[in-house]
Amino acid sequence: MLSRVYSCAVVGMEGVIVEVEVDTGDGLPKMIIVGLPDEAVQESRERVHSAIKNAGLYYPRKSLTVNLAPAVVRKEGAGYDLPIALGVLIASAQVPPDCVDNALVIGELSLDGSVRHVRGVLPMAALAREKGFKTVFTPQVDAAEASLIPDLEVIPVGSIGELYRHLIHQQVIPPQVPVAPEQIPVVVQTDFSEVKGQEHVKRALEVAAAGGHNILMTGSPGAGKTLLARALPGILPRMSLEESLDVTRVYSVADQLPADTPLINNRPFRSPHHTVSFAGLVGGGNIPRPGEISLAHRGVLFLDELPEFNPRVLEVLRQPMEDKIVTISRAHGTITFPASFQMVGAMNPCPCGFYGDPVKPCTCSAGVISKYQKRISGPLLDRIDIHIEVPRVEYEKLSDRRVAESSEVIRARVEAARQIQRLRFKPPEDAEGDGFAPLCNADMRPAEIRQYCALDETGQALMKTAMNQLQLTARAYHRILKLARTIADLAGAENISPTHLAEALQYRPRTTSY
Repeated sequence: MLSRVYSCAVVGMEGVIVEVEVDTGDGLPKMIIVGLPDEAVQESRERVHSAIKNAGLYYPRKSLTVNLAPAVVRKEGAGYDLPIALGVLIASAQVPPDCVDNALVIGELSLDGSVRHVRGVLPMAALAREKGFKTVFTPQVDAAEASLIPDLEVIPVGSIGELYRHLIHQQVIPPQVPVAPEQIPVVVQTDFSEVKGQEHVKRALEVAAAGGHNILMTGSPGAGKTLLARALPGILPRMSLEESLDVTRVYSVADQLPADTPLINNRPFRSPHHTVSFAGLVGGGNIPRPGEISLAHRGVLFLDELPEFNPRVLEVLRQPMEDKIVTISRAHGTITFPASFQMVGAMNPCPCGFYGDPVKPCTCSAGVISKYQKRISGPLLDRIDIHIEVPRVEYEKLSDRRVAESSEVIRARVEAARQIQRLRFKPPEDAEGDGFAPLCNADMRPAEIRQYCALDETGQALMKTAMNQLQLTARAYHRILKLARTIADLAGAENISPTHLAEALQYRPRTTSY
């Protein structure tokens, strides 16, 4: 008897429907799995056999052939255990053949028959609704994640025995109650009110948050660079439901979604160590998985001790910082991951960390300082809009008991500026073009810069002087204009004034060494 059960594979960020066919035949008891399975799928034979037997069900002593179609898609992971086991039960006439019509089945089996967590449930559930499936059978621990997709009945399965009793209508499993996104709290890990002093750095971070700009902080050890960076997500605008689902999808595919958090409502903050590998930062592997820059999607990528990173690893950031995606090519295909992150870098001015410090003298020679600075290439620095120095905090400010401005107050100004940008970049309903619409000022292309970043005569004269004195590139010229536009938005100004432009120019590095 031939049975057919539908499951799903995850390729990159997208799901692919997999048809699991199980056929019984004469011959010695065995199971053959075909359809380009990996080693984990091949091991399903032992798991399925033990799970069915230990659940008190009958495992047919026949030759079983399992086909996973389409055969051109690589099948990996243990998520096919449950659909294979269900196919065996249907092929052996233990459950009705039409019991899972119009349903998708996902789950890994343990030897006692319980159903375990699998990665990528959210994109699988999204594809199920897109393809017209009405029901999804998922592991109990993943049901809340799948319920984020509307108009889809999610059945949480605790064990193969539970699923068997549900399908023969002996003990029906109630559907998962959909998760309400507003019930998931948004937590601010580090508040700006905890940061003493550094008012000009806080201002720079506010500008960066308002326009989505990249920022590099330079200062001696202990000045508060890491604390300031960790406070940045707290002043970024609250994520919309669409953005939350976008981020949750990445974490689901990477298998880094917390068990008690079906939906990520907080802006991601990723801080990889400077020993991170190429694949760890951008993603990769034989079967590519998202890297740190994709896990920072819609959030912050913090690179502490920036010159300590491998220069070759840093250079791969240049393309994602511009295109907001990362493309990984392998012999069997090309996969694209989202990478719309805001980069925050932190570094010391020299190897000892105290060059220019007013209290502690630097012990580094000029040649050592120059070599240290050149570990970060010019093209990468050119892609960073804001360069800010973080000075040592004085005792008077550290001991001051007054509470500084909170992240909530700053976030209100940032969200007001972002709302101006959303209205500005909202395309008309009858607009034609390539479909590109900037989300914030940092995303503007030359056409938008020409339209929204016009300067008056005083501003043009100031910009011309800056171009000559600072030896700015064309990319730096455009980035200064975008930064000035953000500063004007924070001030609620319709046009860029020389004051806004002057502040933007202050965030450019003055020299190539410290």
